[in-house]
Amino acid sequence: MKIAITGGTGFVGRHLARRLNSEGHEVVLISRGVDLRDSKIRELPRATFAPIGLGNVDALEKAFEGCQAVAHLGGINRELRGQTYANVHVQGTANVVDAATKAGVPKILLLSFLRARPDCGSPYHESKFAAEELVRNSGLDYSIFKAGVIYGAGDHMLDHITHALHSFPVFLLVGMKNQPMRPLAVEDLVDAMVASIVGGELSRMTVPITGPEELSLREATRRIARLNGKTPIIFPVPLWIHYAMAWVFERTMTVPLEAKAQVRILSESLVEPVLAPDALPAYLTPKITFSDDQIRKGLPIPAKFGIRDCIHRVKTA
Repeated sequence: MKIAITGGTGFVGRHLARRLNSEGHEVVLISRGVDLRDSKIRELPRATFAPIGLGNVDALEKAFEGCQAVAHLGGINRELRGQTYANVHVQGTANVVDAATKAGVPKILLLSFLRARPDCGSPYHESKFAAEELVRNSGLDYSIFKAGVIYGAGDHMLDHITHALHSFPVFLLVGMKNQPMRPLAVEDLVDAMVASIVGGELSRMTVPITGPEELSLREATRRIARLNGKTPIIFPVPLWIHYAMAWVFERTMTVPLEAKAQVRILSESLVEPVLAPDALPAYLTPKITFSDDQIRKGLPIPAKFGIRDCIHRVKTA
């Protein structure tokens, strides 16, 4: 098969591309070329790199030619100038649907968010749900994955927490409530995606997907800290303080230590989905727990936040 992946050089996109490629499939990696953390992804056999954004329908249509599916994984977790949630998540998805239809692609896979919903006061959540609606009403076959917190090599969760632990003696929990989460190993997510794309599973379904183990952010941080040889002081901080810090970080850091959307995400339970009408079949239910061995596989090289992290750049990863 030939599969196009928007956000193909991003965290989930890289893992999906390598898995499909290892099984003999051809992949088209669609990305603006900003994320350079893994340059080797472009050297995969049977891989084509298309340096385009989601705003060019004609270029997308050309990139989609001959593809049997499009995995639409492109997205942002902060807004910066023209890179708004409305432009990227909503209009970008509309462009992907339009280009896929014109190119004769029969199937779209969309990665959404567990708690995406309309009219909740969060532009991130609302734009993700609007993208879901565009895909559901596209007339094409589709599979929509509403995922919780995803972790693995090259992610934001393990990467940011590790860098924070090596930079500061304290770790500030988001909000005063001890909200639960179910960390999802990227390998489990990719398994389900491949079953959808290659195996034809989950046709016209919107499914929630979370990890098998429920724990709090405090416990997750403790596990990551222990493997980094750190014993930070961990305590909760009111949401308004986190929103204030996010406002500063978004305007000063290349990849913000935290963003407003991330604060909102972590302020809610990341266990129960919203508006996910279909159940994930038992044989695709994630099995990988948030164990020491699994965490080690995804840990970055221990390091503090440096000047390169704090230099504000116009483009986002």
